[in-house]
Amino acid sequence: MNPFLDAANWAAGCTCLARRDPVLAGLIAAYGDERLEPHGDVFSTLMRAVTGQQISVLAAERIWQRLLARLGRPSPDAVLSAGEEALAACGLTRRKAASLVAIAGGLATGAALPDSRDALLALPGVGPWTADMVAIFALGEGDIMPLGDVGLHRAIADRYGITRQELDRERLLALAEPWRPWRSIAVWYLWRDLDPVPVAY
Repeated sequence: MNPFLDAANWAAGCTCLARRDPVLAGLIAAYGDERLEPHGDVFSTLMRAVTGQQISVLAAERIWQRLLARLGRPSPDAVLSAGEEALAACGLTRRKAASLVAIAGGLATGAALPDSRDALLALPGVGPWTADMVAIFALGEGDIMPLGDVGLHRAIADRYGITRQELDRERLLALAEPWRPWRSIAVWYLWRDLDPVPVAY
């Protein structure tokens, strides 16, 4: 089950999580007037997630702002018009630039935008973390657990008293098991607690 994160499901998920996990109960109480609203712009989120792969949040934001200045609203046509050289000049690695051009080219020739996390993984240059970001922020899938997200590891370590070294895949999955089918909501609240501005892709 992977429910869509509309307002009704968000409220149901928060009720369930607050009952099952006292840490999340505290976060939901603290930030209860806020929630993630999936925006459906798959391509823009995909571009932003590819931009942020394996670099710091600050570095990713700088590159993203350069891309916006160069492309305007991110779209397959804008990416194809700019080309790999222009994308790389904004700060993307050659590999990331090539991946985005390849994805945009496929969409320009009639391929459909992916409508699930699993479909996203078939795209060039898209690994689990990137697919997770798009699934949460654009597609609104309610039960995503981004195991490779460094910010999530930091938040869990801070809130649950677990050292970062102890947070292997098995420990993360075990901790998050009671959060099903609302792991995306749990993750969002943990992210929200890290920074003054809500994380967004």
